[in-house]
Amino acid sequence: MKIFNSIEDIKRYIKTLNGTIGFVPTMGALHNGHLSLINRSKEECDFTIVSIFVNPTQFLPGEDLDKYPKKELADKKICELSGVDALFMPTNETIYNAIEPLILAPSQKAYILEGLNRPGHFDGVLRVVLKLFNIISPTKAYFGKKDAQQLYLIQNMVSSLFLHVEIVPCEIVRDYDGLALSSRNAYLSQSEREEALNISKSLKLASKAMMKGELDFSKLREIMRENMKNLHVEYIEAVDREFNKIEKITLKNSIILVAARVGKTRLIDNLWV
Repeated sequence: MKIFNSIEDIKRYIKTLNGTIGFVPTMGALHNGHLSLINRSKEECDFTIVSIFVNPTQFLPGEDLDKYPKKELADKKICELSGVDALFMPTNETIYNAIEPLILAPSQKAYILEGLNRPGHFDGVLRVVLKLFNIISPTKAYFGKKDAQQLYLIQNMVSSLFLHVEIVPCEIVRDYDGLALSSRNAYLSQSEREEALNISKSLKLASKAMMKGELDFSKLREIMRENMKNLHVEYIEAVDREFNKIEKITLKNSIILVAARVGKTRLIDNLWV
């Protein structure tokens, strides 16, 4: 596995590749969810490139930028053992200039749900993803469906800006107890982790209710909220695949999304219906 820090070096390396390139952009602290993206890329592409970059522009003041989990040595080993061809680990100074153009996420889709209390978050996400796409020039890029709103906005950017990359959505990976894998799970104490399980359990309860024919989202929300009554729930919402809010679930075209705080840790999860 080759490791690059500079844009010039990785671009020079990419020019030597003869075949399709799969790209997995990450912020490090890699877990089995990231591994599932890497493995999917390896199955579908000739070469797989992973980036590790904790992107400062998607963090708001007071968020956990400085505390975000960093496991550089472990991440390198994980990538090496999983057969990654190249690892790109730039610095802030490599990615950002003092003066540069900005990209703004569409406000009607980016200032709801995850963006409601995090204004500008998705501007930063799209900004760094566009830069990484321009550096790597991937054939396919792999993103998890747990970050559903992020996935939608990236797909929208690729379509709107006519970018030559295929976005591949990948299924949510869960731990043995059902908790959706996240780098921020490392913040949870054992008791907090047990409380956090109510998030995924609430989605299971909603799924069971839908299997029995309940498609009224207001009723599904009540079921979920009751199961999460001991958590600080930020939102429980349902949207269609274009991220329009809906009141009635339509099978194969709906997503139920949850955000909640467990202690000081903010977690998200969702169910694609």
